Amino acid sequence: MHKITLNQGNEQTNFEVETTQGQKTINQEVFDWDFTKLNESTFHVVHQDQSFTIEVVKADLQEKSFQLKINGEVFNYTAKDRMDLLLEKMGMSSTASAKVNQVKAPMPGLIVSIKVEAGQAVQKGDILLILEAMKMENVIKSPTDATIKAIKIKQGENVEKNKVLIEFE
Repeated sequence: MHKITLNQGNEQTNFEVETTQGQKTINQEVFDWDFTKLNESTFHVVHQDQSFTIEVVKADLQEKSFQLKINGEVFNYTAKDRMDLLLEKMGMSSTASAKVNQVKAPMPGLIVSIKVEAGQAVQKGDILLILEAMKMENVIKSPTDATIKAIKIKQGENVEKNKVLIEFE
């Protein structure tokens, strides 16, 4: 089961999504849809005779948050899987882990811009750099409060997945 939270303006809506034997249910109702991938970030969905074009604007896989444009309207989503929900039930956070010493490239790509410098103090969620991959700009944010020890890449550099980008003190 996954728990999806939709934030639009000041409104928040929660959904429980489950896949059982290949069939999806949302809030315990069968979700019947036709789903087609148009390109790396755009999809076409038909549900209950309505057509939807969905574009992934931003995806932060570490925080499991997404910004989608559905038929031109922007929605912000966060997702929690079974492990996140279990840790939350136990009073723990899946993002509360050991001290983070470095940020690695989540995917191969091109360093478009670097927003920090060595010696700078950053807080969790601050933008560190922009990584372009598959024609999408991905904002890489600080996973923790820290001070930048070293920047291991340069603007315009191509990086491979798991390359160390930034080290923290």
